[in-house]
Amino acid sequence: MTTSSAGRSVWSWIPSLYFAQGLPYVIVMTLSVILYKDLGISNTDITFYTSWLYLPFVIKPLWAPLVDMNGKKRGWIVVTELVIGALFAAVALTIPASDFFRWSLACFWLLAFAAATHDISVDGFYMLALEKHQQAAYVGFRSLFYRCAMLTGQGGLVWLAGHTAGLSGSVEKGWMLVFGLLAAMFLVVAVWHQFGLPKPDSDHAQRHGDNWWHSFVAVFALYFRKPQFALAIAFMLLYRFGEAQLVKVAPLFLKDSIANGGLALSTEQVGLIYGMAGMAALTTGGIAGGAAISRWGLKACLWPMAIAINLPHLVYVYLAWIQPQHTGIIGISVAIEQFGYGFGFAAYLLYLMMFSDGEHKTAHYAICTGFMALSMMIPGLFSGWLQAQLGYTGFFLWICVAALATFIVCAMIRIDPQFGKKDAQQAQT
Repeated sequence: MTTSSAGRSVWSWIPSLYFAQGLPYVIVMTLSVILYKDLGISNTDITFYTSWLYLPFVIKPLWAPLVDMNGKKRGWIVVTELVIGALFAAVALTIPASDFFRWSLACFWLLAFAAATHDISVDGFYMLALEKHQQAAYVGFRSLFYRCAMLTGQGGLVWLAGHTAGLSGSVEKGWMLVFGLLAAMFLVVAVWHQFGLPKPDSDHAQRHGDNWWHSFVAVFALYFRKPQFALAIAFMLLYRFGEAQLVKVAPLFLKDSIANGGLALSTEQVGLIYGMAGMAALTTGGIAGGAAISRWGLKACLWPMAIAINLPHLVYVYLAWIQPQHTGIIGISVAIEQFGYGFGFAAYLLYLMMFSDGEHKTAHYAICTGFMALSMMIPGLFSGWLQAQLGYTGFFLWICVAALATFIVCAMIRIDPQFGKKDAQQAQT
């Protein structure tokens, strides 16, 4: 049995830790959208207000050093999980309230900050609890359990909310059950991690004396002086320009009425199609993308992946134009689009790693993830308004036109032809 550097079996904590990392994110970013649609909030308001929930993930590099300098990562993990559980319970209590939208949004805002802090703690703990060779060996497994959390949030929990609502005759009761279950789940996870996480000797407050602020500023200054900095930021912000708009509107389109141009799926059907079939295709596409880059390198794969992340958007044009009622056709269409996104997203992640490489690569990668979150936040803010102006068919046509932004930034950046190739990585080591 493989153990961490602190003597605990990695299988006793990696699955639960990365499942707990992924679940709050998918709840805040995706489940909230479907919740508000079920409770009668307009598409414009849903996309605008839930897109702002990306902000804590955008700015989390700003307080990451505070987590380093105050307390153990292990302690941060347990405390943030207890806070997340309490906030899930608070969301459940706001749902039947008359002013539920305002109060639930406040809870989701706090959840986003708690989840972003939990992210910082989890990723830092992973590097402290495992030797370097173990970190590389288990990175695929941590991604797998993170994906399982996404599948649970977009699939199983959405299905449960719809199924419970159908049995009880109350949409509110269905969603209250889901968030109550999430609260109980995180209480159990926090207790498990309190006793089950290893205790590496290196997990302690990282003090930098009186010059910590200068060091902090220097890390950011080096990042902004990297070669091709402006082009890199443009790539981070625009590579997913179309997908960032689609991801907010797609579940609303699936649920909206036929008269409004949607497909009139039930919440249960959205959970099964968009959550489960879509997530399975997304995961498969991601694995295929990683394998392709490992074989041929990022430079050779960039253009095929840029096409793959945009061309499948045409399936939504088809769905909006035809409005098919056969769930099999809808499920296959969603799976095609999600596979393309998973395959194309691999290039984005590898570019972030390439740009972060060098001195302070851990901190610089965290900054890159902030720009990654910003690339989803800004287009999402206006996506609902744009859909209301254009209708679903016009909006999805616009998404296809938005692919031009992806192609422009891909044409401008420079990539080492050997970067990402397995043989090249082995030669360097």
